[in-house]
Amino acid sequence: MLRFGIDLGGTKTEGVILDSDGLEIHRERVATDQATYDAVVAGVERLYRRMAERVDNAPHALGIGTPGAVSKRTGLLKNSNTLCLNGMPLGRDLRARLGREFAIENDANCFALAEALHGAGRGRRVVFGVILGTGCGGGIVVDGQIYSGLQSIAGEWGHTVIDPAGPRCYCGHHGCVETYISGSGLEARYADAFRMRRAAPDIVAAWQAGDEQCAQVMDEFFRRLGQALANLIAVLDPDIIVLGGGLSNIDDLYTRGVLETAQRIFSESLETPIVRHQLGDSAGVIGAALVGV
Repeated sequence: MLRFGIDLGGTKTEGVILDSDGLEIHRERVATDQATYDAVVAGVERLYRRMAERVDNAPHALGIGTPGAVSKRTGLLKNSNTLCLNGMPLGRDLRARLGREFAIENDANCFALAEALHGAGRGRRVVFGVILGTGCGGGIVVDGQIYSGLQSIAGEWGHTVIDPAGPRCYCGHHGCVETYISGSGLEARYADAFRMRRAAPDIVAAWQAGDEQCAQVMDEFFRRLGQALANLIAVLDPDIIVLGGGLSNIDDLYTRGVLETAQRIFSESLETPIVRHQLGDSAGVIGAALVGV
Protein backbone atom coordinates (compact mmCIF):
# COMPACT_ATOMS: atom_id res chain seq x y z
CA MET A 1 0.00 0.00 0.00
CA LEU A 2 1.08 3.56 -0.65
CA ARG A 3 1.95 5.84 2.27
CA PHE A 4 1.11 9.56 2.30
CA GLY A 5 2.85 11.96 4.65
CA ILE A 6 2.03 15.63 5.20
CA ASP A 7 4.24 17.88 7.30
CA LEU A 8 2.53 21.09 8.42
CA GLY A 9 5.28 23.61 9.10
CA GLY A 10 5.42 27.24 10.12
CA THR A 11 6.43 28.50 6.68
CA LYS A 12 5.79 25.53 4.40
CA THR A 13 3.57 22.48 4.19
CA GLU A 14 5.07 19.46 2.49
CA GLY A 15 3.60 16.24 1.18
CA VAL A 16 5.29 12.99 0.17
CA ILE A 17 4.08 9.71 -1.31
CA LEU A 18 6.02 6.52 -0.62
CA ASP A 19 5.49 3.30 -2.54
CA SER A 20 5.10 -0.12 -0.94
CA ASP A 21 8.89 -0.45 -0.73
CA GLY A 22 9.20 2.89 1.06
CA LEU A 23 10.64 4.67 -1.98
CA GLU A 24 9.61 8.26 -2.63
CA ILE A 25 7.50 8.68 -5.76
CA HIS A 26 6.20 12.22 -5.27
CA ARG A 27 6.98 15.27 -3.14
CA GLU A 28 5.35 18.68 -3.11
CA ARG A 29 5.91 21.85 -1.09
CA VAL A 30 3.55 24.79 -0.67
CA ALA A 31 3.64 27.89 1.48
CA THR A 32 1.66 27.62 4.73
CA ASP A 33 -1.13 30.18 4.90
CA GLN A 34 -1.16 31.12 8.60
CA ALA A 35 -3.72 33.92 8.21
CA THR A 36 -6.39 31.93 10.04
CA TYR A 37 -6.98 28.46 11.42
CA ASP A 38 -9.44 27.75 8.61
CA ALA A 39 -6.83 28.76 6.04
CA VAL A 40 -4.35 26.25 7.49
CA VAL A 41 -6.92 23.45 7.45
CA ALA A 42 -7.99 24.28 3.89
CA GLY A 43 -4.36 24.31 2.74
CA VAL A 44 -3.77 20.81 4.13
CA GLU A 45 -6.92 19.56 2.46
CA ARG A 46 -5.94 20.99 -0.93
CA LEU A 47 -2.50 19.40 -0.73
CA TYR A 48 -3.97 16.04 0.25
CA ARG A 49 -6.50 16.11 -2.62
CA ARG A 50 -3.75 16.82 -5.15
CA MET A 51 -1.67 13.96 -3.77
CA ALA A 52 -4.61 11.57 -4.02
CA GLU A 53 -5.28 12.62 -7.60
CA ARG A 54 -1.62 12.04 -8.40
CA VAL A 55 -2.09 8.31 -7.74
CA ASP A 56 -5.67 8.09 -9.06
CA ASN A 57 -7.02 7.78 -5.51
CA ALA A 58 -5.28 4.46 -4.94
CA PRO A 59 -5.57 3.04 -1.39
CA HIS A 60 -3.06 4.60 1.00
CA ALA A 61 -2.17 5.23 4.62
CA LEU A 62 -1.95 8.83 5.83
CA GLY A 63 0.05 10.52 8.55
CA ILE A 64 0.20 14.23 9.34
CA GLY A 65 3.00 15.91 11.27
CA THR A 66 2.19 19.14 13.09
CA PRO A 67 4.02 21.70 15.18
CA GLY A 68 2.93 21.11 18.75
CA ALA A 69 1.01 18.07 19.93
CA VAL A 70 -2.52 16.83 20.51
CA SER A 71 -3.48 17.00 24.18
CA LYS A 72 -4.37 13.58 25.57
CA ARG A 73 -6.76 15.33 27.96
CA THR A 74 -8.72 17.55 25.58
CA GLY A 75 -7.94 16.33 22.07
CA LEU A 76 -7.00 19.91 21.12
CA LEU A 77 -3.68 21.01 19.67
CA LYS A 78 -1.24 22.63 22.11
CA ASN A 79 2.27 24.11 22.13
CA SER A 80 2.32 25.03 18.44
CA ASN A 81 4.40 27.94 17.18
CA THR A 82 1.75 28.28 14.47
CA LEU A 83 -0.34 30.09 17.06
CA CYS A 84 -3.69 29.86 15.31
CA LEU A 85 -3.62 26.07 15.80
CA ASN A 86 -3.43 26.18 19.59
CA GLY A 87 -6.61 25.13 21.35
CA MET A 88 -8.17 23.94 18.10
CA PRO A 89 -9.53 20.46 17.22
CA LEU A 90 -7.23 20.04 14.24
CA GLY A 91 -7.51 16.26 14.09
CA ARG A 92 -11.30 16.31 14.26
CA ASP A 93 -11.65 19.05 11.68
CA LEU A 94 -9.26 17.47 9.21
CA ARG A 95 -10.96 14.10 9.55
CA ALA A 96 -14.25 15.79 8.70
CA ARG A 97 -12.72 17.62 5.72
CA LEU A 98 -10.81 14.64 4.36
CA GLY A 99 -13.49 12.07 5.12
CA ARG A 100 -11.00 9.51 6.43
CA GLU A 101 -8.88 8.39 9.37
CA PHE A 102 -5.19 9.29 9.71
CA ALA A 103 -2.45 9.50 12.31
CA ILE A 104 -1.38 12.87 13.70
CA GLU A 105 2.03 13.28 15.34
CA ASN A 106 4.43 16.03 16.42
CA ASP A 107 6.65 17.10 13.52
CA ALA A 108 9.94 16.70 15.39
CA ASN A 109 8.89 13.20 16.48
CA CYS A 110 8.26 12.40 12.81
CA PHE A 111 11.71 13.68 11.87
CA ALA A 112 13.37 11.66 14.64
CA LEU A 113 11.54 8.48 13.60
CA ALA A 114 12.51 8.82 9.95
CA GLU A 115 16.18 9.35 10.78
CA ALA A 116 16.16 6.58 13.40
CA LEU A 117 14.70 3.99 11.05
CA HIS A 118 16.14 4.99 7.69
CA GLY A 119 18.69 7.75 8.18
CA ALA A 120 21.60 8.86 10.34
CA GLY A 121 20.28 7.14 13.48
CA ARG A 122 20.00 3.63 12.06
CA GLY A 123 21.30 1.01 14.47
CA ARG A 124 21.19 3.37 17.47
CA ARG A 125 18.92 2.55 20.38
CA VAL A 126 18.17 6.10 21.62
CA VAL A 127 17.96 8.80 18.94
CA PHE A 128 17.27 12.46 19.59
CA GLY A 129 16.14 14.37 16.52
CA VAL A 130 16.46 18.16 16.47
CA ILE A 131 14.53 20.51 14.21
CA LEU A 132 16.31 23.84 13.65
CA GLY A 133 13.75 25.54 11.45
CA THR A 134 11.26 28.36 11.91
CA GLY A 135 11.01 27.01 15.45
CA CYS A 136 13.18 24.62 17.43
CA GLY A 137 11.81 21.19 18.25
CA GLY A 138 13.02 17.79 19.34
CA GLY A 139 11.85 14.21 19.27
CA ILE A 140 12.93 11.01 21.02
CA VAL A 141 12.96 7.55 19.46
CA VAL A 142 13.78 4.51 21.60
CA ASP A 143 14.14 1.07 20.03
CA GLY A 144 12.52 2.31 16.84
CA GLN A 145 9.45 3.76 18.57
CA ILE A 146 8.52 7.38 19.22
CA TYR A 147 8.56 8.21 22.92
CA SER A 148 6.06 11.04 23.43
CA GLY A 149 5.75 10.93 27.23
CA LEU A 150 2.88 11.24 29.67
CA GLN A 151 1.78 14.66 28.41
CA SER A 152 2.96 14.36 24.79
CA ILE A 153 5.81 16.80 25.43
CA ALA A 154 8.83 14.49 25.57
CA GLY A 155 11.62 15.99 23.52
CA GLU A 156 10.24 19.56 23.59
CA TRP A 157 13.79 20.79 24.03
CA GLY A 158 13.06 24.11 22.32
CA HIS A 159 11.06 25.21 25.36
CA THR A 160 13.61 24.50 28.02
CA VAL A 161 14.85 27.79 29.45
CA ILE A 162 18.55 28.62 29.14
CA ASP A 163 18.32 32.27 30.23
CA PRO A 164 15.43 33.34 32.50
CA ALA A 165 16.33 36.98 31.78
CA GLY A 166 16.26 36.35 28.05
CA PRO A 167 13.72 37.34 25.39
CA ARG A 168 10.07 36.48 25.80
CA CYS A 169 8.95 33.37 23.91
CA TYR A 170 5.53 32.89 22.35
CA CYS A 171 4.93 30.21 25.00
CA GLY A 172 4.95 32.94 27.67
CA HIS A 173 8.31 32.17 29.26
CA HIS A 174 11.63 33.97 28.84
CA GLY A 175 14.88 32.66 27.37
CA CYS A 176 13.65 29.44 25.78
CA VAL A 177 16.10 27.63 23.50
CA GLU A 178 13.81 28.46 20.57
CA THR A 179 14.28 32.20 21.09
CA TYR A 180 17.99 31.80 20.34
CA ILE A 181 18.65 28.99 17.87
CA SER A 182 15.63 28.82 15.57
CA GLY A 183 15.26 30.77 12.35
CA SER A 184 12.77 33.12 13.98
CA GLY A 185 15.02 33.43 17.03
CA LEU A 186 18.04 34.30 14.92
CA GLU A 187 16.06 37.01 13.13
CA ALA A 188 14.80 38.42 16.43
CA ARG A 189 18.27 38.51 17.98
CA TYR A 190 19.59 40.38 14.94
CA ALA A 191 16.69 42.85 15.12
CA ASP A 192 17.29 43.40 18.85
CA ALA A 193 20.98 44.09 18.28
CA PHE A 194 20.79 46.28 15.18
CA ARG A 195 17.21 47.61 15.08
CA MET A 196 16.46 46.20 11.65
CA ARG A 197 14.92 43.04 10.28
CA ARG A 198 16.90 40.53 8.27
CA ALA A 199 15.88 37.03 7.16
CA ALA A 200 17.72 34.12 8.75
CA PRO A 201 19.20 32.82 5.46
CA ASP A 202 20.54 36.32 4.75
CA ILE A 203 22.11 36.53 8.21
CA VAL A 204 23.84 33.18 7.72
CA ALA A 205 25.03 34.05 4.21
CA ALA A 206 26.37 37.45 5.30
CA TRP A 207 28.16 35.88 8.28
CA GLN A 208 29.80 33.35 5.97
CA ALA A 209 30.90 36.25 3.76
CA GLY A 210 32.56 38.00 6.71
CA ASP A 211 29.91 40.47 7.90
CA GLU A 212 30.90 41.55 11.43
CA GLN A 213 27.38 42.34 12.66
CA CYS A 214 26.12 38.93 11.57
CA ALA A 215 29.19 37.34 13.15
CA GLN A 216 28.16 38.79 16.53
CA VAL A 217 24.73 37.22 16.24
CA MET A 218 26.12 33.89 15.06
CA ASP A 219 28.64 33.82 17.91
CA GLU A 220 25.75 33.91 20.35
CA PHE A 221 23.87 31.33 18.28
CA PHE A 222 26.71 28.82 18.64
CA ARG A 223 27.18 29.50 22.37
CA ARG A 224 23.48 29.00 23.04
CA LEU A 225 23.42 25.88 20.89
CA GLY A 226 26.30 24.39 22.85
CA GLN A 227 24.64 25.09 26.19
CA ALA A 228 21.29 23.72 25.03
CA LEU A 229 22.79 20.51 23.65
CA ALA A 230 24.93 20.00 26.76
CA ASN A 231 21.79 20.32 28.90
CA LEU A 232 19.98 17.83 26.70
CA ILE A 233 22.79 15.30 26.90
CA ALA A 234 22.92 15.65 30.68
CA VAL A 235 19.26 14.65 30.92
CA LEU A 236 18.83 12.07 28.15
CA ASP A 237 22.38 10.98 27.20
CA PRO A 238 21.20 9.72 23.80
CA ASP A 239 23.22 7.45 21.52
CA ILE A 240 23.14 10.08 18.76
CA ILE A 241 21.73 13.54 18.02
CA VAL A 242 20.56 14.16 14.44
CA LEU A 243 20.02 17.73 13.28
CA GLY A 244 17.38 18.71 10.73
CA GLY A 245 15.48 21.78 9.57
CA GLY A 246 16.76 24.58 7.37
CA LEU A 247 19.49 25.78 9.76
CA SER A 248 20.91 22.25 10.03
CA ASN A 249 22.68 22.83 6.71
CA ILE A 250 25.17 25.23 8.34
CA ASP A 251 28.44 23.29 8.13
CA ASP A 252 29.87 24.93 11.25
CA LEU A 253 27.24 23.23 13.40
CA TYR A 254 29.25 20.02 13.08
CA THR A 255 32.56 21.61 14.03
CA ARG A 256 32.10 24.75 16.11
CA GLY A 257 28.68 23.64 17.39
CA VAL A 258 30.14 20.33 18.57
CA LEU A 259 33.07 22.14 20.21
CA GLU A 260 30.74 24.54 22.05
CA THR A 261 28.80 21.51 23.32
CA ALA A 262 31.94 19.65 24.40
CA GLN A 263 33.09 22.66 26.45
CA ARG A 264 29.89 22.56 28.50
CA ILE A 265 29.11 18.86 28.89
CA PHE A 266 28.98 17.25 32.36
CA SER A 267 31.51 14.56 31.48
CA GLU A 268 35.22 14.19 30.83
CA SER A 269 34.58 14.12 27.06
CA LEU A 270 31.79 14.39 24.51
CA GLU A 271 31.04 10.93 23.15
CA THR A 272 27.63 11.73 21.66
CA PRO A 273 27.73 12.01 17.85
CA ILE A 274 26.04 15.22 16.68
CA VAL A 275 25.37 14.66 13.00
CA ARG A 276 23.60 16.01 9.95
CA HIS A 277 20.39 14.41 8.72
CA GLN A 278 20.64 11.85 5.91
CA LEU A 279 17.09 12.05 4.55
CA GLY A 280 16.98 15.77 3.80
CA ASP A 281 16.44 18.74 6.08
CA SER A 282 12.67 18.13 5.95
CA ALA A 283 12.71 14.41 6.67
CA GLY A 284 9.77 14.91 9.01
CA VAL A 285 7.41 14.40 6.10
CA ILE A 286 8.84 10.91 5.63
CA GLY A 287 8.28 10.21 9.30
CA ALA A 288 4.68 11.38 8.93
CA ALA A 289 4.22 8.82 6.16
CA LEU A 290 5.77 6.11 8.35
CA VAL A 291 3.29 6.70 11.21
CA GLY A 292 0.30 6.82 8.86
CA VAL A 293 -2.80 4.65 9.16
